[in-house]
Amino acid sequence: MQNENPFLDGLAKLLTDAAGAAQGARSEVETFLKAKLEKLIAEMDLVRREEFEAVKAMAAKAREENERLEARLAALERRAQP
Repeated sequence: MQNENPFLDGLAKLLTDAAGAAQGARSEVETFLKAKLEKLIAEMDLVRREEFEAVKAMAAKAREENERLEARLAALERRAQP
């Protein structure tokens, strides 16, 4: 038969309560840090990936058009020379 020891029972309860408090503190810190990071990212005025890819495609298309127009201009200049 097991003897009940009030000291050990109290210590076990204290440790259980401390573990619960630590878990609660961890949860609060995580929530706080997440909110701060979200605010920081929002203030950085970052561009979404989809927007970046759209602008990248527009730049590539403009570059191709510029090259095409440069070639056309060079051909016209060659024809205009005596």
